[in-house]
Amino acid sequence: MIRRGGRVVSDAPAFGSPMPPEELRAWQRVRRYRVPRWMIEQAERHRRAGDWRGACAAARMDAAFTLDGVARDFGAGVARRLAGDLRHFVPDLLRWHLPRGPGDMTVFDEHLMFLLARYDDRDAILQVSGPPSLDAPQRLRLTFGPAGPHTGRDWTGARHLFDDRYGGSLIADYGGAGRLPFFHADGTPRAPHELPASDPGPGDAMARAEWSIMRCEDGDVAGAFGAAGFEVRPPADPAELGGFMDGLRRRVGRPPVLAARLRRLAAAENGPVTTVIGSPYVPREMVAAEADGDGGRLLLRPAEPGEYRSAKAANDWHQPFPDADLLRAGLIGPDELHPLVRSALFPARPAATGPVGPPDPEPPGPVRVRCRGEWHEVRWSGGALTGPHDPQDERREQALRALGGRISGCFTVQRVWRTGRGRLPRALRRQRSELFLRAVHGDTPGVLRMLDAGMDPCVRDAQGRSLLHFLHAMNHRLVMPRLLAAGLDVNARDRSGRTPLSVAVTAHGSPALVRALLEAGADTRPGGAGPGFPGSFRRLVERAEREDLLPLLDGS
Repeated sequence: MIRRGGRVVSDAPAFGSPMPPEELRAWQRVRRYRVPRWMIEQAERHRRAGDWRGACAAARMDAAFTLDGVARDFGAGVARRLAGDLRHFVPDLLRWHLPRGPGDMTVFDEHLMFLLARYDDRDAILQVSGPPSLDAPQRLRLTFGPAGPHTGRDWTGARHLFDDRYGGSLIADYGGAGRLPFFHADGTPRAPHELPASDPGPGDAMARAEWSIMRCEDGDVAGAFGAAGFEVRPPADPAELGGFMDGLRRRVGRPPVLAARLRRLAAAENGPVTTVIGSPYVPREMVAAEADGDGGRLLLRPAEPGEYRSAKAANDWHQPFPDADLLRAGLIGPDELHPLVRSALFPARPAATGPVGPPDPEPPGPVRVRCRGEWHEVRWSGGALTGPHDPQDERREQALRALGGRISGCFTVQRVWRTGRGRLPRALRRQRSELFLRAVHGDTPGVLRMLDAGMDPCVRDAQGRSLLHFLHAMNHRLVMPRLLAAGLDVNARDRSGRTPLSVAVTAHGSPALVRALLEAGADTRPGGAGPGFPGSFRRLVERAEREDLLPLLDGS
């Protein structure tokens, strides 16, 4: 973040982050909405009570097994080991660390699957998988069963990402030791004069890590990786050197993180390892990373053809988590981190005087609007956006609009809020974005809190979707009655012509939600779900292959 005179003039980081600014902003949204504070607090209460299944439920994770079933199928010894691990399992911390989807999306990747632990001589595994599609409810699924050909990416050596016994190892995953690079151990940033101006040598590991990262940001890739302890063996063909170095810079960015993870991988394998960074579709940028058995010797070299298939780790294992860059850019603060991440990255930080974790939604404040050549202030009151106009002004504007005239600023803003057509002032766009992002991530308490603060529930997003179109992502039993009582139309269509019912069916909404929509009067006639779904409700269910909805088809 760049400030001038105390004023933010750019959201771009003032340092050469390996993450583009748009990716950093996307991760900032993920950190704010994916794991809300109430989720962390509820999951912790269940964990402290020894209720691992309740902790999973609080973190929106469905446990698809029972310990009795594990004992029956895999033996009492495996069940005891698993029960011991589950006592220390932190589902909300795992949720915090899982990768997001493509582009600027904040949702989980639809192909998300991670292997967390192996049992019984590696024949039984604990895995977590993500939603079946990008628009599905943001729920995770924890499974236990026999190892098969379709296991997820291996996080068995990364227990610090989900097990409270290993939390102290998290800082090493960020390239730190005792403190995070560019920060003191209490979370305050190191001043420019405290950072190394030249290579400090191996005597000060953290200063050397900072020097390595700074060299990489300044474009000295070879010097950066050398300072992190790597031997860099360039391609034999000088013409390929640029692509090789550029691939290192873009795909790694933080050499100390790569060094720490490569050593951890070698320790897990109890011997030398070779893994590959990059894509086989861009072979000139593919890099092989090697570590000897004790992690003392690290080597980077061009990858050989076919090495990608035999890599020892997932193809994104080397990528740093975003928190360090978000902190350094000022896009989040230490007290906005997950509490276990906060304590791991900043071990000397004083106890917080208030809540720790992503901030709760604040009451939406008033917004200035240009109206009739003046600046007016509109504010939320009783579920409506109100301005300094009396009923006579409102009747005049309604009559003007009915005649095809152009209505004034305050009334235009009210119309855009309820239709999604047109442009809102920036502050209202941010408020609308927060409301819908909390809905997408299933933050039902956050959505209700914003509505309780007076926000109009009849809002439409830029695609014309109402909050009813997001019921599949939330607790519909709490939200739906309130929206219908506010006058929202259960058959309202978005810009694509989709109704809440068609979204619930195609975006993996629960059978209970679909039943509730039908009972509320959702249209099941041919074409009722929207122009993209010309058939009946029965045809919609069959096309979506929703076997779980077949019992609802009687009479449709």
